[in-house]
Amino acid sequence: MQRSDTVLRRVMAAFERESHLKLQHHPVHMRFDGDVLTVAGEVPDIASMKRLLRLTRLFSEGMPVVGQLRVTAEPRVGDGELRRQVCDRLAQAAEFRDCMICARAKGQIQVLRGTMDQAGNEGSGVVEVTVEDGVVTLTGQVISIPHRHLASAISWWVGGCRDVLNLLELVPAEADSDDEISEALRLVLEIDPRVRGDQITINVENHVIELAGWVASGAERRHAEQDAWCLDAIEGVVNRIQVRS
Repeated sequence: MQRSDTVLRRVMAAFERESHLKLQHHPVHMRFDGDVLTVAGEVPDIASMKRLLRLTRLFSEGMPVVGQLRVTAEPRVGDGELRRQVCDRLAQAAEFRDCMICARAKGQIQVLRGTMDQAGNEGSGVVEVTVEDGVVTLTGQVISIPHRHLASAISWWVGGCRDVLNLLELVPAEADSDDEISEALRLVLEIDPRVRGDQITINVENHVIELAGWVASGAERRHAEQDAWCLDAIEGVVNRIQVRS
């Protein structure tokens, strides 16, 4: 058995034990390119993608891991439409009301709101959105870690998004901490209309998020967990939320 097949078998076994999901209809592949392990394929949701990437790193024998997993989007949405919807949602969010919003397509930048002078003078930042094959890339600058995480979550909420690459810089620079991650997730849950955020408690330790509390349905419980996985720089999510009967 090839080395990559051995790693894949271990990763998939661990994934099924942890998530109780099987991915027969979502094939995943791994390959070694020199000293780099690449994991590719399509998965049903962001939670599956983040779990697989984390487990791949765990079983990669210390080798660098390149993630090329994508979330299955049905129906598929064109890059232009996806870019427009992400920009619209960012522009509509109160947290980005003073932020300059731009779209990049075919090497050209379209300013949708604000000016560079305004963004710089007021310190509100700028977000530039690029979409290629369903992957949303965010570049620019924002003023806080919660704003950075919220931009990722808003992008993931748009139907047709297959992955989010968040390259937004923080001005001033700041490192993600457990408290910052907790604050960011609280903000995301408050904004997500599918979730009653005030019914959910959040605890973050070593970048692992634990959710507890009560919600009205299994769907709301899943949405809350998906919101947690939308955040960058996390090591895992433990969902202890209970559904009221």
